[in-house]
Amino acid sequence: MSRLDPILPGSYLGILGGGQLGRMFTQAAQAMGYKVCVLDPDAHSPAGLVAEMHIQAEYTDHQALAQMAKYCQAVSTEFENVPALTLDELEKLGVYVAPNSQGVSIAQNRIVEKKFLATWQREAGIGPAPHAVIEREEDLAHVAADLLPGILKTARMGYDGKGQKTVKTAEELREAWQQFDRVPCVLEKRMDLDFEVSALVARGHDDEVVIYPIAQNMHRQGILHTSTVPAPAINAQQAQKISDAAKEMIRRLDYVGVLCIEFFVLKNGELVANEMAPRPHNSGHYTQDACVCSQFEQQVRAMARLPLGSTAQHTPAMMLNLLGDEWLSGDTQAEPAWAEVLRFPEAKLHLYGKAEPRQGRKMGHINLIAKDSEGLNSLCAQVSAILKINRQE
Repeated sequence: MSRLDPILPGSYLGILGGGQLGRMFTQAAQAMGYKVCVLDPDAHSPAGLVAEMHIQAEYTDHQALAQMAKYCQAVSTEFENVPALTLDELEKLGVYVAPNSQGVSIAQNRIVEKKFLATWQREAGIGPAPHAVIEREEDLAHVAADLLPGILKTARMGYDGKGQKTVKTAEELREAWQQFDRVPCVLEKRMDLDFEVSALVARGHDDEVVIYPIAQNMHRQGILHTSTVPAPAINAQQAQKISDAAKEMIRRLDYVGVLCIEFFVLKNGELVANEMAPRPHNSGHYTQDACVCSQFEQQVRAMARLPLGSTAQHTPAMMLNLLGDEWLSGDTQAEPAWAEVLRFPEAKLHLYGKAEPRQGRKMGHINLIAKDSEGLNSLCAQVSAILKINRQE
């Protein structure tokens, strides 16, 4: 088979990582007639529980990767911390890897990511926030005073607010770096943020590029709380500028698959590129119920070298994250009142099959659909009240 031929239903597709993104990818692939092989060290991973094959091993296990390559014609990843060398090894074994290690490795390291974001600032008119790289003790002395107050972020392994700390003074910066065990970090200047948005873009092997409507995100305690689409506060010019920048970025990366790029919209209207995720994204879950082609089907299409699907949105939507907190009340644990929630026909429940709810752990999401933003806000308020979710930041 040529690397340009489509991979047809009935074939095995592989996914590195067994979390909820891998589970929803698996379900989308199975709906299209594919079989899925998941590689994940967790015996009870959400994706491994629904896939046709689960290889329980570490991502650097050469024997496991060889087994995966034996079955799978194409492989993707569901989270950015899979070692880039793993993707390279699979490619050497003859597997079509989408995205390849280049885009994934850039997103794995905030230092490298900032350099990449800065490379297209002149063309796109959007660049990263002012920042400083801190890799050694002497770097602390050279931090510009106007970068404080700022947010210190570890270069690797940070997500959902982890590996981040707000610092106001040089002394707080030094203390925070010590608390992070002096690992390489990026200090970002705190910007006068109005709101955050996500651009979800996909590219096929033939350089076809499609983009979904811009999503507006609200966070709660560093974790995504809601994504509303279309983004209610963004103007048409800002949306076009973000769309153009996202399309340029995915082509520069020679990236095949779904890519999410987060942007800050400042109070003065300026746009800042925050970070990217080389995979389907939490803020794109609304596509399951509000778009012609979901982000997970889109990922299947891209890695199987099929024509990309339509990103058209047929109804306004809001994604509401469900955390383990909704199962927990003091020392007691109880299933949330799903029957009451589902009395609203516009509420679409998606649970991830995780057995143990924990505070801050993503357990599922609800996609809410309505005629307009007013209807979405009303529906979200009612559902949040039933589930006792505090909607404040």
